[in-house]
Amino acid sequence: MDKTYSISDLSRDFEITTRSIRFYEDQGLLAPTRRGQTRIYSKGDRVRLKLIMRGKRLGFSLAEIREIITIYDTSPDSSEIQLNRMLSIIATKKQALEQQIRDIAMIRMELETTEERCRRALDDLHQASDSNPDFD
Repeated sequence: MDKTYSISDLSRDFEITTRSIRFYEDQGLLAPTRRGQTRIYSKGDRVRLKLIMRGKRLGFSLAEIREIITIYDTSPDSSEIQLNRMLSIIATKKQALEQQIRDIAMIRMELETTEERCRRALDDLHQASDSNPDFD
């Protein structure tokens, strides 16, 4: 008999809320069997959840995660298709990250330039007030 897991088991093992697991179920990413109201998760469900968590860590959208899982579910011999699709998604994510890095560097430069201007303006204000004593 294959090992099964409760929602609490998976929640504890993956350090996520049971609500998150139910959300993935609502999104069609997990499909546990039920015994009355109790969800029974299989080893395959556990593997799927592991893939979901890994995908999320890598910045994959739920749609991208669903696509990868669907490719796997469609055909056990689909490893090449699945891996090529993952490589495509990874390349896109890397390009987006590189653009974000460039954008962040640009914003940092702009902040440093603005900071320097503000400091100079403050210095000018202090020098102006020091050179114009108040005559009361």
